[in-house]
Amino acid sequence: MDILYTAEALATGDGRNGHVRTADGLVDTDVRVPKEMGGAGGAPNPELLFAAGYAACFHSALQAVARAQKVAIDGSSVGSRVGIGSNGQGGFGLAVELEVNIPGVDPAVAQQLADAAHQVCPYSNATRGNIEVTVTVVDD
Repeated sequence: MDILYTAEALATGDGRNGHVRTADGLVDTDVRVPKEMGGAGGAPNPELLFAAGYAACFHSALQAVARAQKVAIDGSSVGSRVGIGSNGQGGFGLAVELEVNIPGVDPAVAQQLADAAHQVCPYSNATRGNIEVTVTVVDD
């Protein structure tokens, strides 16, 4: 693979109750176990950061696919939900739900664009076969 960009981050402290900082300083925040998992909450957690990154990455892939197919997707959005739970084998696993909204585009075309984006999105490619990812086209 020809690397175009490398992100670099360091986690310190007590894992999920610690601190993360990127080498460029653009992300520099405490992280906390969410209340739903028995923690104090009140700060981002790895799943929140993953959800934000996946939503942004998938939306970028959706826009690229739409441009290539000459389909205008003004006002589009991608929502992401990342769930964490027991994998039944003593560890934990993730599940992702992506909601794609493309106002004013025929639902069949919107679904085709979402499916195509799921094939080119780096997050989708990294998770494919490893975690459950559901992509749903919604109409507001």
